[in-house]
Amino acid sequence: MNANDSLYEQDFHAWTEEQARLLRAGLTAAADLAHIAEEIETLGASERRELESRLKVLLQHLLKWRYQPDARSSGWLGTITEQRDQLDTLLRQSPSLRRLVPEYLGHAYTKARRAAALETELDRSLFPETCPFAQERVLDPEFLPDAA
Repeated sequence: MNANDSLYEQDFHAWTEEQARLLRAGLTAAADLAHIAEEIETLGASERRELESRLKVLLQHLLKWRYQPDARSSGWLGTITEQRDQLDTLLRQSPSLRRLVPEYLGHAYTKARRAAALETELDRSLFPETCPFAQERVLDPEFLPDAA
């Protein structure tokens, strides 16, 4: 085990500071390139997970808004607004994620449908099997679905 491996395993924060120092100094031969590459890939995966998670919560609340109009609350509206704001920030900071929205919308919708059914205690079959909202509507800060 070399010094980079040891530091990486024992004190991740110290390892990050050392790797940044080495890279800024142009000392790439001394840098822990294998772990640096792994950490960069992990960051990308984390952003993709955040995209799907925020879409799921947003879709879940849009479904609840549509299928339980009598239970609508400022809390639901706050959650819808917050998820859209966070998605807007994520997509502005990482515009390449925008191309993944259609795919992740489908994955997130399946989970949102299940969660909405559990939370509302409505039969899952009441909710469409595929996302009833166009991508543009989901991300539109002004869009709220009408009651079903």
